[in-house]
Amino acid sequence: MTRILMVCLGNICRSPLAEGILKSKLDSSKFEIDSAGTSNQHEGSLPDQRSIEVASDHGLDITDQRGRPFTREDFKTFDYIYVMDTSNYEDVLALADTQEDRDKVSLILNKIFPGENESVPDPYHNSIDGFKQVYQMLDESCTVIAQELEKS
Repeated sequence: MTRILMVCLGNICRSPLAEGILKSKLDSSKFEIDSAGTSNQHEGSLPDQRSIEVASDHGLDITDQRGRPFTREDFKTFDYIYVMDTSNYEDVLALADTQEDRDKVSLILNKIFPGENESVPDPYHNSIDGFKQVYQMLDESCTVIAQELEKS
């Protein structure tokens, strides 16, 4: 089983969307997808209502997800760790003990903008339109990720 982790700051906006999107694109008997945040501020919380709404608009139900913090143990559990922005990237790498751990971490938008190190904007302080924009970016990136994983 291949395990993929999506990481943002609070684990209530971007990473729950990325988790839900990638789950919809991969066979759950071969892939496990989860999400986490670099902060524990929203531990145990449902995704932001706007993330739930945008996911639902695309036929996805992410209401079974709950916020949780990223931990060092996640490096042992997951094969791939996709972060939403450069701040998340630095925070996750700060917990890495080995080069193998560091090699698992990448910016999710590098899948559609290779080497550009673009960040998925945090829509938390934005309107629903920000969440819709984030959904589109993540959907594109997750499509590439799913295609790559299915080939391997």
